[in-house]
Amino acid sequence: MFTGLSAFPLTPIPGNGSVDEKAFASLVGRLATVGVDSIGALGSTGSYAYLTLEERARAARIAVEHADGVPVIVGIGALRTRQVLQTAEDAQNAGAAGVLLAPVSYQPLTDDDVFGLFEEVTANLSIPLVIYDTPGTTHFTFTDELYTRLAWLPQVASIKIPAPPDDPAQARARVEHLRRLLPETVTVGISGDAAAARGLNAGCDAWYSVIGGTFPQSALALTRAAQAGRHEQALEESQRLQPLSDLFAQHGGSLRVVAAAAAHLGPPQPPAAPARSGRQGTRPPRHRDRAAAAHHVTARRPPRPEGGVDGEAARSRAPSCRTGGPWTPRFTTICARGR
Repeated sequence: MFTGLSAFPLTPIPGNGSVDEKAFASLVGRLATVGVDSIGALGSTGSYAYLTLEERARAARIAVEHADGVPVIVGIGALRTRQVLQTAEDAQNAGAAGVLLAPVSYQPLTDDDVFGLFEEVTANLSIPLVIYDTPGTTHFTFTDELYTRLAWLPQVASIKIPAPPDDPAQARARVEHLRRLLPETVTVGISGDAAAARGLNAGCDAWYSVIGGTFPQSALALTRAAQAGRHEQALEESQRLQPLSDLFAQHGGSLRVVAAAAAHLGPPQPPAAPARSGRQGTRPPRHRDRAAAAHHVTARRPPRPEGGVDGEAARSRAPSCRTGGPWTPRFTTICARGR
């Protein structure tokens, strides 16, 4: 479960501030149909920090119900330990296959603070846990010593690490160093989509992917190439996605950009029916990856990222935080009010 592509979808939150459950179910269902290895519900892209405990519990149930057997990993980070424990319990009751925990805090945390949090949470878990190392969000930096301490706790199954060094040899050395520190039962997953090919080529087991939640087929192509040892192909697939990564860097992260891209693409469509007899050819019986189809149409226009997302349109939307529509997380609404 903690290998391959783990796709993290948005949690659609329109202007009324409530989760659009139908749209969320459609996003999860499309990921399952495309064939991702796991689905990460309520990650940072899923705006978990802006939802109530009740909304998070409901979203976890929806994700599991519509994942069609694909393992669902549910984010359980929260400011207070008792809230983390509650979200963990809700995720388990929903049927989640695993949970994802970042050390969220208003005040700076020490290594002992973070170890104590994970120690208490894992003591109350019956499903595996992914350690979420995201210093850009939490402002906490995991040390290798803390990785080692945490990896031996019960239920710890994977570590979601930040980008490795740019140099391929140094990236591989970094991953190999982590493997020497960690138990064989704990996988190493890359975070940061721009570094996905570099991390997977260096030996990471998984890609915990924002892009995979909206453009799953392209993310799968990169992942499968790296898993098969086709490193150059993985780098080529990464280059195709570079315009999105550039926008992530330009606009302070992925959430605004992915929300704009999702709004541009529109809701996932239901499976098309086969063509009537007497006509040549058939329509595909499963969900099409709308992003890949649009990219094929716009392939002669390289400035546009995959999915036909016009780079200028995305740039004009993203910095204002006003993407609108049912695909915009409430974060963008908050951002707009604060401007």
